[in-house]
Amino acid sequence: MTALTMPARPDEDDVRLRPLPWRRMAGVTWRQHRIALAAVAVLLGTLAVCLWIIGTPLHHAYTAAMACHPASSAACQNLAGTFNGTNDHLLGATSPGGVFLQLVPVLIGAFAGAPVLGRELETGTFRFAWTQGFGRWRWALAKLVLLPVVLAAATGAAGLLVSWYYQPYFAPGSQALHLYEMSPFATLFTLRGVAFPAWTIAAFTIGTLAGMLIRRVVPAIIATLAGYAGLAVATAGFLRERYLTPLLTSSPNPPGTAWIISQWWTKDGRFAFANPPFSLINRFCSAPPAGRGKNAPFGTFAQCLAPHGYTQWTSYQPASRFWPFQWIEGGWLLALSALLIAVTIWLVRHRAA
Repeated sequence: MTALTMPARPDEDDVRLRPLPWRRMAGVTWRQHRIALAAVAVLLGTLAVCLWIIGTPLHHAYTAAMACHPASSAACQNLAGTFNGTNDHLLGATSPGGVFLQLVPVLIGAFAGAPVLGRELETGTFRFAWTQGFGRWRWALAKLVLLPVVLAAATGAAGLLVSWYYQPYFAPGSQALHLYEMSPFATLFTLRGVAFPAWTIAAFTIGTLAGMLIRRVVPAIIATLAGYAGLAVATAGFLRERYLTPLLTSSPNPPGTAWIISQWWTKDGRFAFANPPFSLINRFCSAPPAGRGKNAPFGTFAQCLAPHGYTQWTSYQPASRFWPFQWIEGGWLLALSALLIAVTIWLVRHRAA
């Protein structure tokens, strides 16, 4: 052994290097992704300002309507009408504002998640990053845990503001003044409670996995948007209504805040039709049923069809199940996100640097 081949510290030649502490990786993660996190803060801050601006008059109108007595007076009914006509920008998922807001989780997840691994693989910097003392799987785990935690905290706070906006529509006693009645399931369900951060984290983890598989940022973003859209459509159209067994009633007037799953008619205990045909309505209902006029839904025709043996049935989810549904949806989305993170880390560990 010569001076050129002798170890500098022979007594420590076989000692394994101690991994870098996690707090060092937290600082690296922040420096690498601070621009993306700042963009998320700007987006959510703009959303918060808009909700506050359009929500404050709504809350003032509700307070004025509820403080008015007697409720049957003309003045009180005018105040109720003012509330009902105030700020309907976000009343439903199909309104322009509602459509835009439903894109917030996937926009955050796609543009913050896809570049986490996709940019490293696309530019080739992973060859340097994965050979550092921190270790490639710990490097990936730090990013895939720290970033979702920050995003969950930010979107959770935004979700509270969305819930504040809708609070007057579900407050006890609002029906006494005939205020606008809504189902909590129809008012941007994915942007309230635990669903907002859960859907954001799911979009983020879909983006990170897409970035790992595709190794290009822009295609990974497109794949994230497509994957999220498929998951959201399947959840809203098939899965969510089956979280709990729907209730069944033969009352022609189910709760106004309920989520109506389906309605059908029977005669003599057998299925008759989903909606009463107009020929049958013209035959047995010589005049529109009292209460709602010519715009009445088919359910109001039960009073004239019932004497002829027809019974209307309604399958629905009551408004009281809003929070159980939130926790169920948030739970399986977080489980899905954990699975996607595990798959991504496994791919990182087994990919040749």
